[in-house]
Amino acid sequence: MFSAWASAAQSPIDNSVTSAISPVASTEGAETPAAIAPAPDNAPLVAAPPAVSGEPVIAREARVVGDGSRTRFVMDLTGPSAVSVFTLDEPYRVVVDLPEVHFDLAADAGKAGKGLVSAFRYGLISAGKSRIVLDATGPVSVDKAFVLPADKGQPARLVVDLVKSTRTAFLDTLRISRDRDRATAGHEREAVPGPAPNDGKLRIVLDPGHGGIDSGAIAKSGMLEKTIVLAFAQTLKEKLEANSRYEVLMTRSDDTFVTLRGRVQFARSKHADLFISIHADSFSGSDIRGATVYTLSERASDQMAASIAESENKSDILAGVDVPEDTNEVSDILIDLARRETKNFAVVFARNMIKELKPAVRLFKRAHQQAGFMVLKAPDVPSALVELGYLSNPDDEKLLTSPEWRDKTAVAITRAIDAYFRNRVANMAASEALTSGVGEP
Repeated sequence: MFSAWASAAQSPIDNSVTSAISPVASTEGAETPAAIAPAPDNAPLVAAPPAVSGEPVIAREARVVGDGSRTRFVMDLTGPSAVSVFTLDEPYRVVVDLPEVHFDLAADAGKAGKGLVSAFRYGLISAGKSRIVLDATGPVSVDKAFVLPADKGQPARLVVDLVKSTRTAFLDTLRISRDRDRATAGHEREAVPGPAPNDGKLRIVLDPGHGGIDSGAIAKSGMLEKTIVLAFAQTLKEKLEANSRYEVLMTRSDDTFVTLRGRVQFARSKHADLFISIHADSFSGSDIRGATVYTLSERASDQMAASIAESENKSDILAGVDVPEDTNEVSDILIDLARRETKNFAVVFARNMIKELKPAVRLFKRAHQQAGFMVLKAPDVPSALVELGYLSNPDDEKLLTSPEWRDKTAVAITRAIDAYFRNRVANMAASEALTSGVGEP
């Protein structure tokens, strides 16, 4: 669930920007939204990189002005910055990329927009790179995007001007952009994992959900899901590393965004023997609480499971990532058999986890559920997603932020992992012994 919002205060534009904005006279008893005149002729469509500064740029305030024909997004900055802008559809979005920016904005920032912008989000998208995603109310085009330098006591300002467009024109622009990106990328293919190391290690990949621009669920107190699950994953990693047979890897170890596809690719590239995605979601109804373990199925256990999976699967979209159609579905019978075996292993692990969690941790009334989570779709890595609890429930939130609870829960999951691998190794040994005896006199 995505909810890293940025501020959309309705304060008027300051003098250094109003030269490009003309208020329209309002009739008596009614107000007409501000009409935004075209940006100055010397403002580029996309700003060129400024001189590099040693001081990090900080965003202090952001606002949206305009109407349904022309809308301007403005963000105050403490210094100059490069900026690049592109659009995405389904849903309509305008994505603004900058070098790393520290955002110092209001906690409820961006929940409301104006004119052609319904809301916006911000945050890190990768190391050294920040992103702002403007949710558009319909097809738009970017008229200008530039950074005004600081002048006469006024801060530097990022300015993005949007004008209403048609779907045909929007898709034409999008097609040209995607064709250019494909040509630049040279049709890069997903890297095929090399041979697995023959070191006797069991590899576990922990996947703290969300990160960077994607904060995940937000509690009423302001606590972020991405922060809670990272702290838990770090604790669990420490517990697991006490066993010398385990190599424990994490899809992210800091506040960085990782795509859903990237998380799956990471697990496969590391030849993971087990993949655990860690979350702490929100759901309507404060009575919903307790830990839940999910495994992969295209048919969800119930509407709640389907809703949570749908929300999690939008992580890339809401972060402004262009999600390509998956054309790599393979119907090879051997791959299909591997997928089935992988799912079976995942179910066994989920049952082990519930067994170990039950004495120590409050569980959801139906602790094992199934749904179509994209992050669980590695065909050759047993994968499970654990919802530690629900930030929408005050009691769960208290537990999720408790070091004692975190430690106790990590110990229980460690026991579940130990039991899973003990049983799997024992079964493999028995199977090999049975196979080696076939055909002997």
